[in-house]
Amino acid sequence: MKSAVILISGRGSNMQALVEAKPGLEFRAVISNRPAAKGLEWAASRGMPTGVVDHKAFASREAFDAALAQAIDAHAPDYLFLAGFMRILTEGFIDRYPRRILNIHPSLLPSYPGLDTHRRAIEAGVKLHGATVHFVTPALDHGPILVQAAVPVLDGDTEEALAARVLAQEHRIYPLAARWLAEGRVEFRGPDVVQVSGSGVGTDWAIAPRDPP
Repeated sequence: MKSAVILISGRGSNMQALVEAKPGLEFRAVISNRPAAKGLEWAASRGMPTGVVDHKAFASREAFDAALAQAIDAHAPDYLFLAGFMRILTEGFIDRYPRRILNIHPSLLPSYPGLDTHRRAIEAGVKLHGATVHFVTPALDHGPILVQAAVPVLDGDTEEALAARVLAQEHRIYPLAARWLAEGRVEFRGPDVVQVSGSGVGTDWAIAPRDPP
């Protein structure tokens, strides 16, 4: 069975979605850069090993990433899942785990990388917004896209209302991506393109994600 470590900074709602979905991966630990992250309590209550590498204790990103890598490697995971992990990782850290780090971002990348994605989508007047699961590369919120889910941007939408609709889709597609990895269905076709094998997987996933037959 493939294994993973989940990295969080806060409540870890995507972490909870991953664990509760039981996608066929062994989640070996949950690690946070914030000692007070609520998600640590949830993970511990489910009997999962937890750890903290407090970024405030380190003088540089490189030093923090080295300590984080040491904590991760103690569990020898196949994959890392960033689930609301609010740290920009160094290129050296990312190169340590090539094609093994997954992130979920609240926009339809490559649109709206970075923060405040829901506000920016509303201000731009777009009609579709959503979430993206992608492999992490040194470029911020960039990398081969594994799956996306779109939601409509409605007249009069607030950031909070739009964020809630997007989050519901995040909780669908992150476990789906995890299951594809567990089943060995993810293939790289060049440096920037990912393909998922199996029936029922196609371009319509970007608009209407649903479980394949």
